[in-house]
Amino acid sequence: MHVAVIIAAGGRGTRFGGTLPKQWLSLAGQTLLQRSVAAFDRHREVHEIVVVLPADAMDADAPTPLPPTSTTKSMRYVAGGSRRQDSVANGFAALSAEADIVLVHDAARPLVSDAVISRTIAAAAESGAAIAAVPVHDTVKQAEEKDGHPFIARTLPRETLHLAQTPQGFRREVLAQAIAQGGAADVTDEAGWAERAGYPVRLVVGDPDNMKITTERDLARAEKLLDTGGASRAPVLRIGNGYDLHRLVEGRPLILGGVQIPYERGLIGHSDADAVCHAVTDAILGAANLGDIGRLFPDTDPRWKDANSLVLLRDAYDRVAAAGWLVVNIDIVVIAQKPKLSPYADAIRESLAGALQTSADAIGFKGKTNEGVDAIGRGEAIAVHAVALLTAR
Repeated sequence: MHVAVIIAAGGRGTRFGGTLPKQWLSLAGQTLLQRSVAAFDRHREVHEIVVVLPADAMDADAPTPLPPTSTTKSMRYVAGGSRRQDSVANGFAALSAEADIVLVHDAARPLVSDAVISRTIAAAAESGAAIAAVPVHDTVKQAEEKDGHPFIARTLPRETLHLAQTPQGFRREVLAQAIAQGGAADVTDEAGWAERAGYPVRLVVGDPDNMKITTERDLARAEKLLDTGGASRAPVLRIGNGYDLHRLVEGRPLILGGVQIPYERGLIGHSDADAVCHAVTDAILGAANLGDIGRLFPDTDPRWKDANSLVLLRDAYDRVAAAGWLVVNIDIVVIAQKPKLSPYADAIRESLAGALQTSADAIGFKGKTNEGVDAIGRGEAIAVHAVALLTAR
């Protein structure tokens, strides 16, 4: 499942006031836009991000320069339109062909949690359209004006009422049809498009802290939540380091990162001796403080004789995920005099991404030689260094 996110940041935030667009405002040292992008960038199920900006923010000499935003996932900017639905339609047109689940999120909701994102993705995949929402707890009165004053027209049953949030998620074909059929009508959210197009929209549990920053009071409340830990939005990060080395011998296949590489020799070991998988396994286990590959899959255990190390990596990742951690990114350096590994880099990244339930964009891979020095330089062995960055779910 390829999940794409459209972050709607094309408005001016006129209700907030001031000269800067609201999404450029600072919240605990980062802009609202940066925090919203980061929430999806660190989510393991998200593959690409499209940010929709005011059209003049795309200019090199924009009066309000775009704050720098770096990501581990594929990200691009597109110009918005005069209305929200025009902006989202522009973002939808910029999605890759691979995207089959599309989320739309307001940049002004910078405190969205991993759990809300996950629930929306799962519900959209299952039901076609879904939004995060929170139930209304107060009694709601509908008003009408009489003699220049508001009066209660009726009391609405609060048990049936919810406050819509974002993200709002859709299977690609559902959002495409909703845009095609309802794009001319003024709507305040994408669920309104889907409703007009006749699609049922499922509600998933939102989060009261997933507020929309509309006023200075909202911004102050968000600052307080971050300061007091009431909103667990500042990511908890762990770094792990992994290393492995195996000798090259004749009569063995050369397997690195789950990919078999044509070469006259391969690595020797109790398993398939995939040094890349072994180093990455140790890196993620180390970051999560769950031991190491030798303890989990000892070479004294016949079960692991000639084992596929990609399977062992998947097992290790399942343990890491069960402990509450997600992979942010992995960086790998393979030191080998021969063979040349660059032709296989993309295949290795894709293979590892599948085992780690992330995107290939989150996997860095580099091949280096040892300039003829020592056993690696003489072509007698291959060594691998790996670094893993994990974040708490």
